[in-house]
Amino acid sequence: MNLNLNKAQASDYSGLDEYAIDTKQTDGISDSDETGWINVKASQYWGYFNAIPELKSAILMKAIWVCGKGYEADAGTKVILDHISGWGKDTFADILFNMEICKRIYGDAFAEIIRADDKNKTLINLKVLDPASIKIIVDNKGIIKRYEQISKTGITGKILNTFKPEDILHFSHNRLADQLHGISDIETLEPTLLADSQSFEDMVKLMHFQAKPFIVFKLKTDDETKIKTFADKIRSARNLGEDMFIPDDENLLSYEVIQVNPSAVLLEWRNDLKNRFYRSLGLPQIVFGSSGTTESGGKIEYLAHEQIFEKDQKNVENQIWTQLFLKIDLIPPVSLLENLQTDQMKDGLNSQMGIQQSDLTAGAGK
Repeated sequence: MNLNLNKAQASDYSGLDEYAIDTKQTDGISDSDETGWINVKASQYWGYFNAIPELKSAILMKAIWVCGKGYEADAGTKVILDHISGWGKDTFADILFNMEICKRIYGDAFAEIIRADDKNKTLINLKVLDPASIKIIVDNKGIIKRYEQISKTGITGKILNTFKPEDILHFSHNRLADQLHGISDIETLEPTLLADSQSFEDMVKLMHFQAKPFIVFKLKTDDETKIKTFADKIRSARNLGEDMFIPDDENLLSYEVIQVNPSAVLLEWRNDLKNRFYRSLGLPQIVFGSSGTTESGGKIEYLAHEQIFEKDQKNVENQIWTQLFLKIDLIPPVSLLENLQTDQMKDGLNSQMGIQQSDLTAGAGK
């Protein structure tokens, strides 16, 4: 055979499509006098939240950081807020927590504002509504005109209630441009959540094979009755975790255990998905005790996110003021800023005295 390397040919990958991100437009106003929007993915987002424990825990943790420590207000405001009962067993703090979670799941959270008939229209209650059933209606200038509560059962699209804008407390999450609604955290996380769920299922199968490996039994017979009898005994023994006694004759039986070991690539892939998830959600892993960093690195990560949650708290406070005309101050999470400043002062003092950090630990225990 004459093998001439000069005859080698290069492959042609020109037919492969280049990766590209799909274009997308905002959900803004239409050409008509009114434009309506309702979250058609609401049930899907609710399913993700309840099915994926990491997502549920992370969203709950973000809400805890924003309003979990309660709020402060003047005496008059506290009297009003202390009498709010929601569906009968809520507190105002419960309602804030509920809406903070809902706005991250659905992009928007809604509560009916119930006021007294007195001259001052005193706030007497707030009742949280299902974001999946609320339709936002805006005029041709993009200003909210009304809200419609749509039936979740019975006649599809049947309007149960209509609310004026001033009758609904509306939290909108990361609303940008001319959008008629907020943006759910799950919308951006969806590819990562699906990849992580798929990876988790793959790892479950691999670990199952580790515990109960696949075994190929090679019987020196084609008698179906004998094969079935032997197979039944093997299944019974494996299910019960018992021993099996067979004649020691390789001419009758041999077997091969198929081992499936998780690749380091798969384990690293799962770790990368976890990091991508928390980065996308904007939550420091240190709050779960799994940052995987040094103490100083964990403190810096925590401090950086303090600014994010401070902004989120200010947003809630501003919405309560502009929509309910009540002033509250949400109690912020514990700050590490003072702790880091103390560490810096110690480092500066040690440096001035000619003491290095290694000198403080050298000889420890002697």
